[in-house]
Amino acid sequence: MARPKRLAFVDYALDNWHSNTYLGYLRGALKGRGWEVAGCHAMREAEGRRWAAKNRIPYCASPVELNDRVDAFLVMAPSNPETHLALVRRVVRFGKPVWVDKTFAPDLATAKAIFALADAHRVPLETNSALRFTAVQAYAREVGRDAIRHMVVWGGGGRLEEYTIHPLELLVSCMGPKAERVMRRGKGEEAQLLIDFSGGRTAVVNVYIGTNTDFAASVTTKQATRYIPVDGGVLFRDATAGILNFLEKRRPTFDRKESLVIRRLIDLTLSPATRRAFVKV
Repeated sequence: MARPKRLAFVDYALDNWHSNTYLGYLRGALKGRGWEVAGCHAMREAEGRRWAAKNRIPYCASPVELNDRVDAFLVMAPSNPETHLALVRRVVRFGKPVWVDKTFAPDLATAKAIFALADAHRVPLETNSALRFTAVQAYAREVGRDAIRHMVVWGGGGRLEEYTIHPLELLVSCMGPKAERVMRRGKGEEAQLLIDFSGGRTAVVNVYIGTNTDFAASVTTKQATRYIPVDGGVLFRDATAGILNFLEKRRPTFDRKESLVIRRLIDLTLSPATRRAFVKV
């Protein structure tokens, strides 16, 4: 019998909704994929050790010790993207695949620095939010990316700077990275983004912070418009499966240009300039 493939969770503090949820699927619905969390490491060591003990996972104070136990690294810290570059730096030197949770980086410059670091060590690295693997993308593959003329996307969450990535991940994963300009409408944190893509394609992204707004999208082709809700019941199961697909292939499963344009669009969403006029992406 082959030994399990071994994962490491690398985090700011470890005890968060993503670490608990991904671990649950790895030990539950996706146990048959043959992966186990064989070690963990956190910047906040005391909190990390408590989480590790509670979940019966070896805690490694040293990245070198962690590397001896695992085949791939998951850099988590979903609410602390400012730590991702430092966390990636701790593990990328070992030459094993690295997946990074949303939001990838606090700004575009840091996002480029993380990819450059991975390239320097010849390490496959990928990042995405959980909204990359849904029925919306399945429909986009069915009709073909080039057939999509317009999309409207909806999403909510707790903070604009953290949760804007989800509807943008839905959008860019379907329409591609060639966004040309963006403008933001709406007061407060109820944001509506108007985005123009290459070839005359367009999109509207609605981000309603602090509301009970389900993720969903409408996809328009020349033939029809299809409204597609996101099934929250399978969202993180499918997201976990997507991470494992990347780790097993040991190469990115989509173009990093998509991750970079998502970060650029988040930067522009937070910029006062897009409140006044369209801004070039």
